[in-house]
Amino acid sequence: MTYYERIGVGYAERRRPDPRIERQIHRALGDASSVVNVGAGTGSYEPTDRRVVAVEPALQMLEQRPAGAAPVVRAVAERLPFPDGCFDAALAVLTIHHWADVEQGFAELRRVARRQVILGFDLHRQTDHWLVRDYVPAWAELEESGTATVERTLALLENPRTETVPVPADCTDGFGGAYWKRPEAYLDPDVRLSISSLARLPADDVEPGLARLADDLASGRWHERNADLLDRDELDLGYVLVVGGT
Repeated sequence: MTYYERIGVGYAERRRPDPRIERQIHRALGDASSVVNVGAGTGSYEPTDRRVVAVEPALQMLEQRPAGAAPVVRAVAERLPFPDGCFDAALAVLTIHHWADVEQGFAELRRVARRQVILGFDLHRQTDHWLVRDYVPAWAELEESGTATVERTLALLENPRTETVPVPADCTDGFGGAYWKRPEAYLDPDVRLSISSLARLPADDVEPGLARLADDLASGRWHERNADLLDRDELDLGYVLVVGGT
C-alpha cells in the first residue's frame, strides 16, 4: 500500500462520496450499530449515525481525514487489532483489490464482525468501460492479475448476496468508472492521480491512449463511437456490493 503515499494526494477533494452509492451502502449495513471501516482512506461512506472505527495504513490518507471523522487505527486488513466479534459490521469500500492476502483479509473481517459489506468490482468486466477497451487496455491487465474476484469474495463469506451498483453519470466519487459520460475528465492528470489503476501504470501504458482519446474528442469520433451512452443517466460497469454474514 505504500504507493498511496504518492497517489493519495488530493483524495479528499476528488473522491467525495456519491450520495446514491452511499445510500445503497448504508442500507446494506442494516441494523448494525457499530462498524469497522477497513481500508478507510479519507473516510468516504462512513456512517455518522453509528459507532465507527476506521482502519487505514497510509499516512497520506490519514492526514486528509476531516475534523470530526471517526477515530482511526493505522493497520492493514490482514491484521486487524481488535477482539473477536467486537463490531456488528465490517465495511470495505473499493479496497480489497489492494490487499496483499485477500483470504486472510476476509478471515479478519469475519472474525471481528458478524456482517461484512464490501464494495468492489467484477475484474472480468474491466473492458466494459470504453476507456479500458479502446484506450488503456493495460488497466485491465493490471487488475486481472489480482485475486479479488467476485467469485472469490462470495466463496469467502457466509450467506453472501450481491447488488449491482450502477455508476451515475454525474458521480461525485472519482473512482475509475466515474467519468464514463465525461470523457474529457480522464485527460486531467489530477483526476488520474486519484484513480489507483491509472496512477500505478507506467506512462507508456497510459499516455498514448490518452492522446488518442484527446484526438477522438476533438474530431467527434468518441461521441460517434459511444452514442449509446449519451442519453443514459447511469451505467452498470461491473461495480458490485457484496453482503455476507448476518
